[in-house]
Amino acid sequence: MPHPVDPDFLALPLQATADAALDAAKSAGASHVDVRIERVRTGYLQLRDSHPETQSDGTATGVGVRVIVNGAWGFASSPEISPDVAVKLAHTAVAMAKTSKPLSTEEVSLVSEPVYAGRTWVSDYEVDPFAVTDETKIARLAQLSNKLLGTSVVSHVSAHSMFVKEQKFYADSYGTSTTQQRVRIQTQFDAVSVGDHGFESMRTLAQPAGYGWEWMDNHVYNWDAEIDELPTLLGEKVKSPSVVAGKYDLLIDPSNLWLTIHESIGHATELDRAIGYEANYAGTSFATPDNLNKLKYGSALMNVTGDRLTPHGLSTVGFDDEGVEAQRWDIIKDGTLVGYQLDRRISARVGRDRSNGCAFADSPAHVPIQRMPNVSLQPNPTGPDMAGLIADVDDGILIKGDNSWSIDMQRYNFQFTGQQFHRIKNGKVVGQVKDVAYQATTTDFWGAMRTVGGPSTYVLGGAFNCGKGQPGQVAAVSHGCPAAVFTQINVLNTVAEAGA
Repeated sequence: MPHPVDPDFLALPLQATADAALDAAKSAGASHVDVRIERVRTGYLQLRDSHPETQSDGTATGVGVRVIVNGAWGFASSPEISPDVAVKLAHTAVAMAKTSKPLSTEEVSLVSEPVYAGRTWVSDYEVDPFAVTDETKIARLAQLSNKLLGTSVVSHVSAHSMFVKEQKFYADSYGTSTTQQRVRIQTQFDAVSVGDHGFESMRTLAQPAGYGWEWMDNHVYNWDAEIDELPTLLGEKVKSPSVVAGKYDLLIDPSNLWLTIHESIGHATELDRAIGYEANYAGTSFATPDNLNKLKYGSALMNVTGDRLTPHGLSTVGFDDEGVEAQRWDIIKDGTLVGYQLDRRISARVGRDRSNGCAFADSPAHVPIQRMPNVSLQPNPTGPDMAGLIADVDDGILIKGDNSWSIDMQRYNFQFTGQQFHRIKNGKVVGQVKDVAYQATTTDFWGAMRTVGGPSTYVLGGAFNCGKGQPGQVAAVSHGCPAAVFTQINVLNTVAEAGA
């Protein structure tokens, strides 16, 4: 059974505050009003060599009122939640819309959406991380850190865990009202080896996900098994040769491929970027609307979906921040660009009938903007397992774990590195190499995808910290994918490149 929404959040004057803002804004001339009341609690723990180093527990609470008046936006927010404050915010938002109207370059309108009255949605988790004592959390991170420190290879260990509970009440002038609660967690361990070789590091591959503290007890992810293996892998990396630059077949693990999806597909198919409306943080996009249903994004094996429905996804919700119900849709079908990410405003601007639910604000003090859903490469239903994928490679490199990345402002020319690089020869892994980066253009890279792994290789990866907008906002996002083989990709030696 899903958790109920916390009673202390429901005890806030949610409906009364929203009703006060809705009535005041409509009376003042607003044609559209939406109200978000939010409480976002974020906890963070960091250990250095198994000893606590940083700890925080903070909560952001407040109400935001957004309006449209004569085709112009207005917005106001406050950390105080009450009907009286909501009335003041509504009047301020309307005044802001009227003030900005002479500067507006377009008439703002929103596509329609069915009304959802009194709906509640809670994400799928078992153990509320904020119900677990700090002592228990620290002890678990210290236990795993000490397992690493107890080996001859590992000199130092950094460990951190971040956990978030996000609660949101939404109401709008059409009659929709929703209450939502979701939980997410991210934990990483970074092991460092120091010696005559200088230093090398290797990080765990576990991905952030929409789970509670059960994520840390081996119930969902086998932390002990990965921690046990990490010193051996790090020891191999210390002794491994530097890669010889050249063209290689790459077998890319989901723990690395998710980030390539994020940068080269996720950001590129945000429609506000593709039409040039948004350029902050990550530029615009080469995948412009005139390419829809025409652009060969990759090989015919490439099928990418957007959704806000995947269980435990970081972008998974019941409803977005414009009252749009969560959906699933195609972005790339059989290698061709067929869809984008949309909110209600951008949908109206380009003549679409409906948003696919991609509006999100990271706090009550920020306006909702179009944000990335779960963007995922689908596995081949009859594709090989990891052993079969390795056997498919005669001369290549298996890449695991994400690290640094670089991509141009059109989401087209990129370079990525990783955590682990395993040399494959004649269908067998024969040891590690290091100092590896792979470089390509987006369409060349995805066009070179020759084998897509089966469901057994599929993993949901992602990040807590996708940035966008001005003022900047941060959103958590997941990207599922199988392992996949790419033919003859350009591999750089990062040491040689740095010294060039």
